[in-house]
Amino acid sequence: RLKGDTMPYCSINGHMYCYLSKEGELALRLPPDKRTQFIEQYNTTLMTAYGIVQKEYVVVPDFLLTDTEALKPWFNTSFLHVGLLKSKPTTKNKN
Repeated sequence: RLKGDTMPYCSINGHMYCYLSKEGELALRLPPDKRTQFIEQYNTTLMTAYGIVQKEYVVVPDFLLTDTEALKPWFNTSFLHVGLLKSKPTTKNKN
């Protein structure tokens, strides 16, 4: 499900698995082994936001954004990885 007004993101069970940074970079949350593989295969880095390296998120290179067939399995991996995490409690709007 797509959420976020200023920083669009996708989440499941209260956990983000991808987002679009204010700079226009796409970040994917991957498990450790797949994260290393992605970084090496696509010559990319971990995502940095507000000066902090986000150890679970990789930067999706621009050239990969146009190759949806190559990108789709990585999105699936991200979704499945986060889907296995314990659900975060939701907050209800009191209005």
